Amino acid sequence: MPVNADKPHLWKQDIAQSVDFYNNWFMQFAPQAYRDTRIATTQQVESALTWTANLTNITPDVLRQHPSVLPILRMATAPPLARDRLIGLAGVPPNLVKNMEEKNRIPPRMNSAILDAELQKIGQIIIRLTDRDIFPWLLNGLEPTDTQVRRAATIVADRLCGALADPIIRNAQEQRQLALIRQWLEQRGYSYTRGGSGLSFETMQPGNFSFRLNIPVSLQSGSKQVNIPIDTVLMPLTSHLGDLPLLIEAKSAGDYTNPNKRRKEEAIKIAQLRLNYGNNVRFILFLCGYFDSGYLGYEAAEGIDWVWEHRIDDLALFGV
Repeated sequence: MPVNADKPHLWKQDIAQSVDFYNNWFMQFAPQAYRDTRIATTQQVESALTWTANLTNITPDVLRQHPSVLPILRMATAPPLARDRLIGLAGVPPNLVKNMEEKNRIPPRMNSAILDAELQKIGQIIIRLTDRDIFPWLLNGLEPTDTQVRRAATIVADRLCGALADPIIRNAQEQRQLALIRQWLEQRGYSYTRGGSGLSFETMQPGNFSFRLNIPVSLQSGSKQVNIPIDTVLMPLTSHLGDLPLLIEAKSAGDYTNPNKRRKEEAIKIAQLRLNYGNNVRFILFLCGYFDSGYLGYEAAEGIDWVWEHRIDDLALFGV
């Protein structure tokens, strides 16, 4: 039986409370999360400046040895370069740049001579577009002072964090949501089980829960299997043999636009899960922030229920 999805007369009040809850969290904790990330990012930029001799040595050898510098170098140009813009300007394979930025590596099967040529192209674009106002020593040829290096690193870090502001906030909010779920469950006798080591949602024991567990599903064609990551997977204490665990997706939003743009994602996810594991799959949302009646109505129509973070005790109504 639905807990919140069938009670539209309560949605308006819950939406208002959820928005207030999110805004209070944002004002108290988001600036600190951003500052902490900026400090760590500044240190990463300083390391990149050390590896590249303060941007005077952007060579294929350096890029081979430190592929993680590439996002930093993109933010050291005027104007800062988006990833696809760099790929287009340098005329290099997208796979090379994606491997460097997303996996911190050089494509393992790439021919060495071809790789050096492509890295040379990247270096040439970065050198040509480097922001001389931030790195004045590139104009005057003088050795930069510690103050100049620190200032430049801070500016580039701000650019990086500015481009990543929303993900930084989402990550901090997700960590907080999962920590709250864990606290609530452990207070009621549940035990956390770390993912990996062969943990399967189909073999989870009553009273156990795990975070970010992958659930394998076959696509409709049957020719390909993919993993669906679930934020929280828990097996209620009262479960019986053959029961499936409760699947919880933590969702937070700082505005109304993005949730409505992405509201089909949950519908696709539950459809794939039910296709593979039957209609007994229980999949709910854990909501905090800006989720309007349009979003809620869409999810309810897809058979998806939810728990508001400001009323986390509603989890008990799902048999937890």
